[in-house]
Amino acid sequence: MVEDNYSAKDIKVLEGLEGVRKRPAMYIGSTGKEGLHHLVYEIMDNSVDECLAGVCNLIKISLNKDGSVTVEDNGRGMPVDMHPVYKKSAMEVIVTKLHAGGKFDNKAYAVSGGLHGVGISVVAALSKKMTVEVKKDGQIYSQSYKIGTPLGDVKVIGKCEKGVTGTTVTFFPDDEIFSTTKFDFNTLCSRFREVCMLNPGLKIIFSDEFTGKKEEFHYAGGLVEFVKWLNRTREALHKPIYFKKQGEDVIAEVAIQYNDSYNENIHGFVNTINTIEGGTHVAGFKTALTRVINDYAEKKGILKKDEKLEGDDVREGLVAIISLRLKSPQFEGQTKTKLGNSEIKGIIDSITTSALAEFFEENPDIAKKITQKAANALKAREAAKKAKDLVRRKNALGMSGLPGKLADCSSKKMEITELYIVEGQSAGGTAKGARDKEFQAILPLKGKILNVEKANPTKALSSEEVANLITAIGTSVGDHFDIEKLRYNKVIIMADADVDGQHIKTLLLTLFFRYLPLLIEEGHVFVAVAPLYKMRRSGKDYYVYTEEELRKVIEKFGKGDVQRFKGLGEMNDEQLWDTTMNPKTRILKQIFVEDAVEADETFSILMGDAVEPRRKFIEENSKEAELDL
Repeated sequence: MVEDNYSAKDIKVLEGLEGVRKRPAMYIGSTGKEGLHHLVYEIMDNSVDECLAGVCNLIKISLNKDGSVTVEDNGRGMPVDMHPVYKKSAMEVIVTKLHAGGKFDNKAYAVSGGLHGVGISVVAALSKKMTVEVKKDGQIYSQSYKIGTPLGDVKVIGKCEKGVTGTTVTFFPDDEIFSTTKFDFNTLCSRFREVCMLNPGLKIIFSDEFTGKKEEFHYAGGLVEFVKWLNRTREALHKPIYFKKQGEDVIAEVAIQYNDSYNENIHGFVNTINTIEGGTHVAGFKTALTRVINDYAEKKGILKKDEKLEGDDVREGLVAIISLRLKSPQFEGQTKTKLGNSEIKGIIDSITTSALAEFFEENPDIAKKITQKAANALKAREAAKKAKDLVRRKNALGMSGLPGKLADCSSKKMEITELYIVEGQSAGGTAKGARDKEFQAILPLKGKILNVEKANPTKALSSEEVANLITAIGTSVGDHFDIEKLRYNKVIIMADADVDGQHIKTLLLTLFFRYLPLLIEEGHVFVAVAPLYKMRRSGKDYYVYTEEELRKVIEKFGKGDVQRFKGLGEMNDEQLWDTTMNPKTRILKQIFVEDAVEADETFSILMGDAVEPRRKFIEENSKEAELDL
């Protein structure tokens, strides 16, 4: 109950960095894995700004065994002299005060990514301990902080060679703030790779003391190399298209390359900051791309008189990088995920239109390939609309329109129901016998479903197995998608523990990611972790999920009668219930948005015939369950 007497005593003022700890998500997006990694990016962005200023070409980043992270650069070194207003070392002012920095007047930095003056301050506020060391004027200066409060004055702790400069920041994320303090090596590598491709002169050396992994990133080819790397697992249709234009307050670089897939992959960057939500620069690029390709198609008679390409048509199979160097970018939010400068849309539109039109005139073969692909996408879109309407009509039939192979549950309470998607008729029969009919439904599939990553929407949605699955789930797809019509709270993929089972699991996840992404975002998609072995010893059964766990079980209990499960269909009803279907004993891996996003560029590796890339992907991305031994 809210009190009626709302007065001055109810007004609280959060001093210093207290507000950051009170509402950390305002500054770093979340207190989960995404926010944790954002701490590293905030510190690294300061070093990258030194690179943009032309005074830094090396950044060293390490995940230390004590749980801390160290970011070191060879830039100018943070100022350490006395601040004229605060009468403290400039280093302390920068670290402990919000909106303190050298990027507000464009004197110390012509362009930069850290514009709010809160980056390192936020990291300090959300760290149990942070230490900053600066090499400057032949001296090494240092100061340590605890949740943003200095533990002492800035001190000289040693000497360095004359002319050597740089800043080193080491911080310990606060486990009272973050739900996890474990950094993901691959996630960080992805960002560091981006930064080096956007800054051809920069080298980043990244090491993980926990695993011994080490990576070096240095790319001379810039954006051209970037689009080639993004297309490394797909077949490119042409050489990369690259152009660079410079205006009074903006430098724009764009690289474009189409591939044989059906999905777009556009990345926008502003002063090396990845604007994952796009913004005016991406909007301007999209508008120009659609106009230029439409004009060319009309000019060359590729389209009929009444036909017009839409944005989705021209972006099918597109990989594009848009990188801006901007003096005064206006980001929406501290996490800088979207550019808001209204004037940029027109500037990028104009630059892209002139450069792309000129390229098409000089390279008619490439222009024809791109335009023809867009025209084919137009035809597929019209056909896909009919296919989506067919799926929607099936859903509208209600219970009578459900797939015949679906063994539905009896409960009508969506919040407790589960749909198990099972590989094969044999496993499906066992699962039907093992399930709790009250809340668990079973939908068996005939082996591997269609690879929707490489199929156009018409073919994908016309596939019987795909249509049955979408109909059983109830939400439909595309424009007709409605999360309110979801029939099951948990959609659980149950596949064999071998490579083929993992392949089927990935094909299904690809389907969810491409056509039912909101199910992943809302936390409805799970994978049941199936056991590899059962060991019986002294009348007791032990189920194990990896070769390593089997070794541990044998070491602890001694060798017994070991049975390898070649497939779920080999289990009897009781075994399947105990291991993968009983809510009290099963192990489910929930699929999160970051799982899908990180796997996006790797999905196509699994779709080839080679087993090794599939196995490598599975080893790197599957979170295996561990027994409590």
